[in-house]
Amino acid sequence: MHPVPSPAPASVPFREAFLFWLKLGFISFGGPAGQIAIMHAELVERRRWISEKRFLHALNYCMLLPGPEAQQLATYIGWLMHRTWGGIVAGALFVLPSLFILIALSWVYVRFGDVPVVAGIFYGIKPAVTALVLHAAHRIGTRALQNGWMWGIAAASFVAIFAFDTPFPAIVLAAGLIGYFGARRWPAVFALGGGHADGSKGYGPALIDDHTPTPAHARFSRSHLAKVLAVGLAMWLAAMAMLVATQGLQGTLTQMGWFFTKAALLTFGGAYAVLPYVYQGAVEHYQWLSGPQMIDGLALGETTPGPLIMVVAFVGFVGAWLQQVWGPDALLAGAATAAAVVTFVTFLPSFIFILAGGPVVEATHGKLGFTAPLSAITAAVVGVILNLALFFAYHLLWPKGLGGAFDAVSAVIAMGALVALFRFKLAVLPLLGMCALAGLAVTFLKPWLA
Repeated sequence: MHPVPSPAPASVPFREAFLFWLKLGFISFGGPAGQIAIMHAELVERRRWISEKRFLHALNYCMLLPGPEAQQLATYIGWLMHRTWGGIVAGALFVLPSLFILIALSWVYVRFGDVPVVAGIFYGIKPAVTALVLHAAHRIGTRALQNGWMWGIAAASFVAIFAFDTPFPAIVLAAGLIGYFGARRWPAVFALGGGHADGSKGYGPALIDDHTPTPAHARFSRSHLAKVLAVGLAMWLAAMAMLVATQGLQGTLTQMGWFFTKAALLTFGGAYAVLPYVYQGAVEHYQWLSGPQMIDGLALGETTPGPLIMVVAFVGFVGAWLQQVWGPDALLAGAATAAAVVTFVTFLPSFIFILAGGPVVEATHGKLGFTAPLSAITAAVVGVILNLALFFAYHLLWPKGLGGAFDAVSAVIAMGALVALFRFKLAVLPLLGMCALAGLAVTFLKPWLA
């Protein structure tokens, strides 16, 4: 006898959904893959708020957008269930716990970074971060570089940024154009979008099932599209106008708001892809912080829940602290404000993309003209991330430049981290914990070994 399938769950009250999204904000470790896995287990398998096919269909759409796909997926599901406020709450609660945690950790970093315990932890974590970036290049590359064209795009992007210091936006634009026009001549080459499983596996009837009619608020409407775009643009303009009025056009907070707005629109391929652009701007151009501090920020981002792109909050906090944006007597207030500003402008586009584009998901999904540029951009991202890994490795192994001493201990920790990632598939948090312990051990044993 076959078991009788359980009925679909009843409608979910907004309060119940709110509590789930709040919980998710505190447990969403493991990067986008881990965060998506948590949502799948909770929303598809256990709670059955949405079916497998509808979940994956939404995920495929989010994969095509710039920005953190896991946060956008949460926003999408929240919006589908409880209209606009449901999406805003789901997306915001995915980010806010991470923001508050990062502000606290960033304050500890700038105040106590020279304390031996803290310094030892970061000494061990930096090699792990370098290994994680290399692993990210490999992971994205195995998915994206499936023919000679894609390998060529990746190689060209690496040469462009490594040898010619080409700005990241120019690389993204060039790759997108290659994908768009190349797909017209060789469609099979670029038909590689970020697809997932077909969603044929079932877990029983869901609240939003495969054949559940699209709710009225999720149907396409030109007036709704115009309203979302107008409100989103007005919110951004109001925030920037306030910064200009209080800081001036050249003020640090104003420059951060403008710079991270551009960064938010370039996060194709995940946070690792946009980090080179953030490095170019925050470290080289504006000099808000140093290269080693950037590595430390990525390490903190890896250890906290939420999207990895939240590393921008660390960049904003440390940059504003060092620049004393509100003067030497208000370092914490100015730095916390900067973290909030860069978080706002980084995630505002993600909300607009979902709330405005959600109703046209069906129209865009699977169309080659839409997915081919993304395929080429993703291939280019592999070369960009490889350049980032080399940058990190250089600062790690020769902390005082090529004329200084080679850091053999960091090299050993990095090699151990690579083996743990590639051979033993160790998760991020255990890896960072082990490397932090190694850094502590080296720091406290060094005087005895000298």
